[in-house]
Amino acid sequence: MYQISNFIDNDDITTLASLGAFTVLEYQRDLSVMPQDAQIAYFANAMNVRKRQVVCDLSKANGGITLQAGAMQWTAGNVNATTGIKGMGDFLGKAMRGKVTGESAIKPEYTGNGTLVLEPTYRHILLIDLQDWNGSIVLDDGLFLACESTLKHKAVMRSNLSSAVAGNEGLFNLGVSGSGILCLESVCPREELVEITLQDDILKVDGNMAIAWSGSLNFTVERSGKSLMGSAVSGEGLVNVFRGTGKVLLAPVAQGIA
Repeated sequence: MYQISNFIDNDDITTLASLGAFTVLEYQRDLSVMPQDAQIAYFANAMNVRKRQVVCDLSKANGGITLQAGAMQWTAGNVNATTGIKGMGDFLGKAMRGKVTGESAIKPEYTGNGTLVLEPTYRHILLIDLQDWNGSIVLDDGLFLACESTLKHKAVMRSNLSSAVAGNEGLFNLGVSGSGILCLESVCPREELVEITLQDDILKVDGNMAIAWSGSLNFTVERSGKSLMGSAVSGEGLVNVFRGTGKVLLAPVAQGIA
């Protein structure tokens, strides 16, 4: 039996979102500052640069919670941690997937019925129910934070390798599929993300602004024009192209700039 006080019930902390086992908290002010940092903290708060933290109720999680390595801050109650490795073959597969996607090879899994609290971050937290994405989503690098352990991870390869190389894009992205809740860490708030739904149609994006897209979409990197001359005249060069039926989340600026 445990009791947590002066945390979620603290008047300086508000609940931004809650879905499944995940609750997203936001600190309204940064009180733990020294005098020399007070000015920076004041203007950061005015610009919505605030600490956010994810709290997981393991009793509500399907199969436990899988985290990005190093994301756990503290736990309370009956919480058990494992590596999630189910044998040498599973380890080699996860190591290879981590190598090509840039994600951590080993993502710890937490089970039980206690409370799991993640490290605070100044990034924005997005909670996604994969049922809203027809059970499959592909993520931009560095977006994954946590998910229910029933969800499956895999490396998703671009459809045309040569254009991906030419467009300075990675050849692989992390794909997550199944039924459950996914927790993402974004440089942009949900209020600024544009959601585009395609029905047997095409979306072309100049720049790395797509942070997530349905696994059902065909993703390639192509010339903006039909010819090299046409691309040169348009001034766009190579664009990211999504074809088929599904959804795409677009940030207002190219990722890596923010």
